[in-house]
Amino acid sequence: MLKWYEQVSMEPDNNYISSRIRLVRNWNEYNFPNKLDVITGGELVERLEFGLKDLGKMEKEEFLSTTTDKIPETERLAMKERRIFNSAIAGKASPTGLMLSESEDISIVFNGDDHIRMQLLAPNEELNELIKKADKLDDYVNARFSYAFDEKYGYLTSFPTNVGTGMRANVVVHLPALSEGKQFPNLIAGMTRFGVTIRGVYGEGRENYGAFYDVSNSKTLGMSEREILDLVSKVASQLNSQENQVREMSLKNHRTERQDEACKSYGLMKYARKLSMRDALTFLSQVMAGISDGIIETKMPCSLYKLVLGIQPNNLLMKQNGPQDKDNLDILRADYIRKELPELKEEMNG
Repeated sequence: MLKWYEQVSMEPDNNYISSRIRLVRNWNEYNFPNKLDVITGGELVERLEFGLKDLGKMEKEEFLSTTTDKIPETERLAMKERRIFNSAIAGKASPTGLMLSESEDISIVFNGDDHIRMQLLAPNEELNELIKKADKLDDYVNARFSYAFDEKYGYLTSFPTNVGTGMRANVVVHLPALSEGKQFPNLIAGMTRFGVTIRGVYGEGRENYGAFYDVSNSKTLGMSEREILDLVSKVASQLNSQENQVREMSLKNHRTERQDEACKSYGLMKYARKLSMRDALTFLSQVMAGISDGIIETKMPCSLYKLVLGIQPNNLLMKQNGPQDKDNLDILRADYIRKELPELKEEMNG
C-alpha cells in the first residue's frame, strides 16, 4: 500500500502538497495527561487501545498499535519528520500509545499532550474530504469514550489555544516563485490578520528551504469547524493563485532560464556525492516546479515529495543497514537521491 505522501501529485496550477486535520479530545474520567502519574497514564493508554481495537475494520486498513517507548529513538524521530506526531510526543518519557494506519494517513496518539489526538493526512488539497473522515472517526471514538465537554467553551483541552472545536486544519503549499518576491513577507503578514498562521516548514531562523509553507488556523474557540475549514482553504487558495500568476509571467518572459534552472538542479542531484539539507530541498523544489509547469518531464509518474521526507536526517538513518553514522548525513542524502530520483524524458518543451 502506498503511503499518503507517495501520492502527492505535481500538476499544472496545483501547488498544494498536503492537507491535515487534527482533533484533540479528553476522556472525562481522567485528569489531563500532565496531571497523571505513570501508573494511571499507563492504565489510560491500555483502556483506550482496547476500546478502539476494531478501528481497522471500520477503516478497512491495517493499524499498528504500540507504545512510543517500544519504538527506537531514531524511528520515533523519523515518524516526527513524517508528521505522525510532534516533538513533544516523540520525546515524551511517560506512557504514550500510538495507533497508526498502514498508509500513515491516520494516527491516534493516547496520553500525549491530551488523552486523544486524532490526525488525518491527505495528499494535495483535500480538507473537505478529510473532515468527513475526521467526523466519522470522532464519532467512533466518542461512542466508546465520553469527552470532556463544556456547553459554553466546547471541548476542554490541555492548552487553551485548542479549547473550542479542538480542531487544527493545515494545508501545505509550495511557493517557489511567490516567496522570492520582496513583498512576500508583507503578503504573509496581511493574511495572518484573518486568523491564520503561515510558517515555513523546513529551515533555520528566517530561512525556508524548499519554499514549503504551512497554513493553519490560529484559534479554535469562537469558530465552527466549517468556518475554520473555509478560512484555511481560502487563504491557501489565494496563495496558490498568486503563485500561479507569478509562475505564468515568469514562464512567459523567462521560459528558457526556468528550464535551465530546473535541469541544472536535476543534474546536480543526479550526480552529487554530498548534499546538505538546504541544497537538496532547494534543488527538489526547483525540479518540482519545473515538472508542474511542464518544462521538464519524468519518464514515469512520481511523487518528489516522497524524497522531501526521505532526505530528513532520521529517515535517512533508518535506511542504513549498518551503524548509524550521523556525520555522513550529507553523503547518505546524496546517495538516496541518486537512487530515488526518476529519469527525465530526453525530449522536453523548449
